[in-house]
Amino acid sequence: MAYKITDSCVACGSCIGECPVEAISAGDIYVIDADKCIDCGTCAGVCPSEAIVSE
Repeated sequence: MAYKITDSCVACGSCIGECPVEAISAGDIYVIDADKCIDCGTCAGVCPSEAIVSE
C-alpha cells in the first residue's frame, strides 16, 4: 500500500527531502508516485498538516 497526499497539503516541502526513494513531486498539491513509494511512512511523519495518509 502506497501513501497518498490529500487536499489538505499546503505544499510546504517538508516531505520531499524525507522520501528515501524520491517518490514525491512538487506542485500546488504534492503528489506521491505509487509505483516508487515503499510504504515507509517517513513523509507522513513530517507532514505538519497531516495531509499524507496510507491508501
